[in-house]
Amino acid sequence: MIRPARPEELPTLNALMLRSKAHWGYDDAFMAACVPVLRLTERDLTDGNVAVYGDEKAFGVCKLVTTGKDAVLDKLFVAPDAMGLGAGRALMMWAVARARNKGAIVMQIEADPEAAPFYEKMGARIVGQVSSEAIEGRMLPLLQLDLQDLAAAPDKSI
Repeated sequence: MIRPARPEELPTLNALMLRSKAHWGYDDAFMAACVPVLRLTERDLTDGNVAVYGDEKAFGVCKLVTTGKDAVLDKLFVAPDAMGLGAGRALMMWAVARARNKGAIVMQIEADPEAAPFYEKMGARIVGQVSSEAIEGRMLPLLQLDLQDLAAAPDKSI
């Protein structure tokens, strides 16, 4: 059910990310500021690091960036009507496996405060805060997932 994102579905995936973010009750001004950040382009798809949950219809999307031993979970969004049904977990498992396959030992996650508990359930821990790219003055939780710990105990969280 996890597959590579296709260029022709970029408008659908970008809309999915905005619907997912709006699910948390943010106002129109906040959402407008998020539009430039919550966007995938064809260039994002060139390295195979954008995955979609769903066969024909996309229920979730994930983007991973890996550089050497470091990985960044750049995006992970699930359609509101699919939340709690396993799409986020499946995408997270894909990201962990892909990061490990590329040699990463640590994954960083800048999370919406509403999404941080999900990442903590997946085994990540809050290690600090970072400034939001979209909203000046807003701080976001920074989480870290030790991929080596997960490799030693595969039944731990993920």
